[in-house]
Amino acid sequence: MPCMDDGKLIVSSVRFNLIIRRLSHHILENHGHLSDVCLVGIQEKGVLLAERIKSEITQIHGNPTFSFGKLDITFYRDDFRRRDISIKAASTEMDFLVEDKNVILVDDVLYTGRTVHAAMTALQDFGRPRRVEMLCMVNRRFNRHLPITANYEGLAVDALEDAYVRVEWKEREGQDRVILFSGKKPQV
Repeated sequence: MPCMDDGKLIVSSVRFNLIIRRLSHHILENHGHLSDVCLVGIQEKGVLLAERIKSEITQIHGNPTFSFGKLDITFYRDDFRRRDISIKAASTEMDFLVEDKNVILVDDVLYTGRTVHAAMTALQDFGRPRRVEMLCMVNRRFNRHLPITANYEGLAVDALEDAYVRVEWKEREGQDRVILFSGKKPQV
């Protein structure tokens, strides 16, 4: 696969869209009618994936009736007070309760598990779900800090701790793709 800016392209736009379609079919297979499902994107890039999943499910299924939300976890993170710079919070947009619903949390990359842990804590403000599942585009299986796994994963990447996986979106970066960098997070 081609290298770019010291990064290795691991998913092109064609495969990227196939992954989203497969994830959407998997949700439909597991949940059928979707009336008790809440699809919740974790701000910021999880929302982009959740919106794509929502759009794909709508194309496949017609007009399914499921709840869709955007969850900001900024102040639920275990490290937000330990940062040297102030952090910018996004907004939570959830006009529904998750009480006794099946919630699918969505994020672009599952790595240490800390983001998902914070999301589950934030989710409690909206009720007690029947079940919480995790969907991610990339599951980085090495260096998990918490016992959290993905129920739905686009692809698994086994990379060393200092590697960085970046999911790019055509809405933000101009094209859909996943790039693996061997060193620290690149500046964008």
